Amino acid sequence: MEYKKIYVFVEGDDDIRFFEKIIKPKLQKKNYDIKITPYANTTKKYFLNLLKSIKSMNYDYIYTRDINNAPCVTHKKRRIQKKITNIDENKIIVVIKEIEAWYLAGLNNECARKIKIGLLKNTDEITKEKFNDLIPKKFERRDFMVEILKFFNIDIATHKNRSFKYFINKYDL
Repeated sequence: MEYKKIYVFVEGDDDIRFFEKIIKPKLQKKNYDIKITPYANTTKKYFLNLLKSIKSMNYDYIYTRDINNAPCVTHKKRRIQKKITNIDENKIIVVIKEIEAWYLAGLNNECARKIKIGLLKNTDEITKEKFNDLIPKKFERRDFMVEILKFFNIDIATHKNRSFKYFINKYDL
């Protein structure tokens, strides 16, 4: 069985945690050898050189970025392409609004009750701030995120967050 090397570029620790636990196993089932790589603390020059190397070796890559306050996905992708001129638009995944929205999208009613948060029918408008407001007093932020991932359900998440659904469908996970 031949494995295809793929780099998944993520912003920081919360993204690493999510992609390691939820996405990496799904990509591995598709015969990918995955390298999850944070880029937030790298220099532009380092990142551009890494991307150039990946392309020269014919490896695949996915570049994830939060939409934050951009008006739409297209606008966000254009902004990214202005900064990273050698990036392929089709390899950019825009997370709406932020990775915290993807975490919460995977909770069903019962799990939301178990960790003592209200039911969220849609997480497209969840920001870090809204996420932090939901954290029960008994949890530190990181521990809360780890707890959510224990209950995470991909099928439920695809119904609650459109960018997560797009990602799952695009990579047939």
